[in-house]
Amino acid sequence: MKRILWRTTCVLMGIGFIWCLSFSYIILSNADQEGIVVSGYKRWSSQTWKTETQDELQMLQIKMEQEKEKGKVNDELIKNLLSEKSHLQQQVAYFENLLKLQVKTTEEAVPPPKTDQDCSLPPLEGYPHCLQKLEWMKANWKTDFCYSVYGVNGSFCSILIYLSEVESWCPMLPGRAASSTQAKASEESADPMEVRQSLEGLYPSLNNRRQFRWIQQRVQSMEQIWIEAGRSLSAKYNLTGRRAKQILVHPGALTDESGFKIAEAAFSGGPLGELVQWSDLIATLHILGHNLYLSSSTSNLKFFLGIQDGGCPPRQPIVEIDLIYTDIIGFKQFEKVHNHSVIKYRCIFRVLDSFGTEPDFNHAVWVQKHNLQGPFGGLNLIPAQFYTMFPHTPDNTFLGFVVEHYMTSEEKKQIRSSQRKQQALVYGKRAMFWKGKESYLDSVHKYFEVHGTVDNSQIPSYVKNHGIIKGTEIQKLLRESKVFVGLSFPYEGPAPLEALANGCAFLNPKLHPPKSSLNSEFFKGKPNTREVTSQHPYAEAIGEPYVWMVDMFNKTDVERALTAILNQNIEPYLPYEFSCEGMLQRVSVLIEKQDFCSNTVSWPPMSALQVVQAEPGTSCKQACHRRGLICEPAFFSHLNNTRNLLNYSVDCQTSEVSNSSLVLPAFNHTTRHCVLQSDPLLFSCVRSSQSLTRICPCRDYIKDQIALCKTCI
Repeated sequence: MKRILWRTTCVLMGIGFIWCLSFSYIILSNADQEGIVVSGYKRWSSQTWKTETQDELQMLQIKMEQEKEKGKVNDELIKNLLSEKSHLQQQVAYFENLLKLQVKTTEEAVPPPKTDQDCSLPPLEGYPHCLQKLEWMKANWKTDFCYSVYGVNGSFCSILIYLSEVESWCPMLPGRAASSTQAKASEESADPMEVRQSLEGLYPSLNNRRQFRWIQQRVQSMEQIWIEAGRSLSAKYNLTGRRAKQILVHPGALTDESGFKIAEAAFSGGPLGELVQWSDLIATLHILGHNLYLSSSTSNLKFFLGIQDGGCPPRQPIVEIDLIYTDIIGFKQFEKVHNHSVIKYRCIFRVLDSFGTEPDFNHAVWVQKHNLQGPFGGLNLIPAQFYTMFPHTPDNTFLGFVVEHYMTSEEKKQIRSSQRKQQALVYGKRAMFWKGKESYLDSVHKYFEVHGTVDNSQIPSYVKNHGIIKGTEIQKLLRESKVFVGLSFPYEGPAPLEALANGCAFLNPKLHPPKSSLNSEFFKGKPNTREVTSQHPYAEAIGEPYVWMVDMFNKTDVERALTAILNQNIEPYLPYEFSCEGMLQRVSVLIEKQDFCSNTVSWPPMSALQVVQAEPGTSCKQACHRRGLICEPAFFSHLNNTRNLLNYSVDCQTSEVSNSSLVLPAFNHTTRHCVLQSDPLLFSCVRSSQSLTRICPCRDYIKDQIALCKTCI
């Protein structure tokens, strides 16, 4: 029994062992199959996920690109909206200005004639495009709202007034040349003018502007002299009760658009005359208390004048300008940016013009008729609106400049007491000025040690050359030297007067024959026929012992002058009109008294008039000068009347009016026939006639202040 149980137990245990083995195999087999399935599933899932991910990425990329495109569209839309907003704001501002202008025009403008019958077309001489513009405006005046704002209603009268007063295509109607209401309004609202005690307020307008770099240096170097001159003038004259003017200063020749590069060349021996004059004018206007707006480009000019591209008239300017100082280049730039619509500003221009513009060269029709075309003429301004460096043309106004010198009273005493060196300084920064003058310079070297300030070494070996140096160093050389030697060029520069102011005599070469636009390449194209008889005609008039006239090619003449200079000592000499105070006085009076906008203002006062009858072949400039007077063109209109001429012993038995000559008014002694001038722009001090006697308006002048008569201040 035990044996049976034991066997049974063994069998069961064997069966159990076999079953366990079988069960494990089954489980492992199933596990392998499941692993294969799982592994396959994983591989399938990975491939599927990868494919789906790629698809999703592609879809996402497409969506992103679509959103990006939408973004661009949105950005563009935003830009367009901003642009539209800006445009609308500009339009609103534009129409607000136009409405203001309409109110102002209604309040201030001279009432237009009531009917077209009051608007007979004036003579069109000098206005070749007037008829064409009248036709265009008649057909197109409704194309821009602004025309109606300026009073155009389609009638001939309103169109003519617009084309003559808002633009300048047609002549102004008689009686419409009214005083500038703009200037009056500006003057009424201006601050009282006070002479300034500092130039600090001027420097921000000059800083970091390449065109004004040299100007700023000169102004700063003379600051104390300007301040002291302003105080001195205030102490001598009552300058109260005046109003500060709004003054635009635009030196056209200094702009990049001119192409002249004058400002850049100033530091390497280039011409300084224009820069000197602009520097001193800017300092003068500031010291006198006026408000300056400095323009150095056509963009600046547009900004100050409120000019915008497109549209019919310009928007209102940044400030109501009382005076515009520019040059001929600047005036032409002004015409260009203002589309030739300068009638509004024409009477407030003051044009700096170194050598002057004579009336016949200024008159556009006369220029064309007599073939006087050139780059500088035909501006049709009143000749006195041209401002010159020296008082050589009475038809123009003498503006001048300041002779640079730094001597204190103590330094002047030292110059008087000390012995100058036996030294000569030659006037000529370019080696080309020295060419052909070797014999002349050898004569100077015979008596003096010769010094120069030349841009290179192509000069005689005996010359001690200092190169291009600063103004202060030149002043020092002049104080050490006995003579400043002219080489016949450059003409009419500031340096000879600087020499005299430093106690150094000037050797002034004569010019044979006299130089003019008719025989000199340098003067060719200049709007005048003035003859320059020496390198410096103004200095020529000062005379010995300060200025010695010499023929450079006459050794005896040169050595005579050099011997005299060697044996003399002269005091420093500076004409008042070329001092800081003299310029302040002159410019102050000109700003207050000289008015080209009104027909009612008379200046200089009539009490200064002295009438002189010129001999045949003599100009009024010459006739007045022979009596110690100066020709005054402002008085011509008074003498251009037979009734007034009778008061000066000119009895016109018969008379006529003509614009065929520049010597009118004049008369024929034999027939007692008078010829009066029909065109005021053709009054001239400098022309003469062999057949007619000129009736000349002369005046006196203050010594060393030729621009002002004795009762002018």
